[in-house]
Amino acid sequence: MKKILSFVICTMLIFTAMLTGCSKATNGNNDKKKIKVGFIYVGPVGDGGYTYAHDQGRKYLEKELGIETTYKENIPEEISKVEECCKSFIDEGCNVIIGTSFGFMDGMEKVSKEYPNVKFMHCSGFKTTDNMSNYFGRIHQAEYLAGIVAGMKTKTNKIGFVGAYSIPEVVRNINAFTLGAQSVNKDVKVIVTWTHTWYDPAKENEAAKYLLNEKGVDVIMQHQDTAGPQQAAEAKGAASIGYNTDMSSMAPKANMTSVVWNWGPFYVDQIKAIQNGTWKAEALWPGMTNDVKSIVNLAPLTANAPAGAKEKVDAAKADIVSGKNKIFVGPLKDNTGAVKVAAGAEMTDKDLLGFDWLVEGVEGKIEK
Repeated sequence: MKKILSFVICTMLIFTAMLTGCSKATNGNNDKKKIKVGFIYVGPVGDGGYTYAHDQGRKYLEKELGIETTYKENIPEEISKVEECCKSFIDEGCNVIIGTSFGFMDGMEKVSKEYPNVKFMHCSGFKTTDNMSNYFGRIHQAEYLAGIVAGMKTKTNKIGFVGAYSIPEVVRNINAFTLGAQSVNKDVKVIVTWTHTWYDPAKENEAAKYLLNEKGVDVIMQHQDTAGPQQAAEAKGAASIGYNTDMSSMAPKANMTSVVWNWGPFYVDQIKAIQNGTWKAEALWPGMTNDVKSIVNLAPLTANAPAGAKEKVDAAKADIVSGKNKIFVGPLKDNTGAVKVAAGAEMTDKDLLGFDWLVEGVEGKIEK
């Protein structure tokens, strides 16, 4: 009888241990399943530029953390459309929503207040709520480096810049690019044209053609989502610098380098923070670093880049990363000649996030 009782007890203990182990394993798996992330894109994932870069970040997130993600592309920057998209994600079980375009801000803000248990992250805006953060990277630092390459390359001293909208994000990039070019070529002029669209390959291409044919530029830079401007430069026999992703393969005879985003490590860090309970709604604006996690960078220079450019870029990057070169330090004038930043003064983050004037050397104007 004692043997039978001992056997029963041992069997029960083993069974209990097995259940406990299974429970732990199941809970571990559930921890990963608790998070489902929905990404809102303004363009198609195949744009080869901005949306593609974010989608590469999404795929990196899935690979590194094994969580479930989904996305919706070509979402208009309209409050009602963004609301509809967010609520659709929530109905699908998403408890983290990431909106990757400036115009999604107000719609996401509205929905975040209706769903306090869902985490929202908005890219490139300036609003936060109790459960919505905003984030971006100091891409203007890489723009400054790109300006050095363009300033050394141009023979006409005229560089064209195809800009999407005259919002602070784009204006800040134009200004940093111009200052970078002026650091190696004081005679350079940056000529800006606006497309009033983020994603329109044909319109972006035509804007670049206008700068090449009507303004006489011999280098094209862009703040646009596709390689349309790159291809216009190549067709004209001019040089170009890409944006968002490495566009060297899309215009191999023109492209000298590209200003690039690296979203994956950032997304991993944010989701890990949600998993361990340390995430909070805040404004995040990381800058360039020397490691593989750097959210912004300059792609490797191609054979189209001017001789000596790599050395200049490497030196300037070291100064930016160390904090020695803060880029927007006075004296700075706008393109009407008015002093905007006194000698020795440094623009604050608030100033940069509200940039509404173009630096001296830029031909163009802010279109309200």
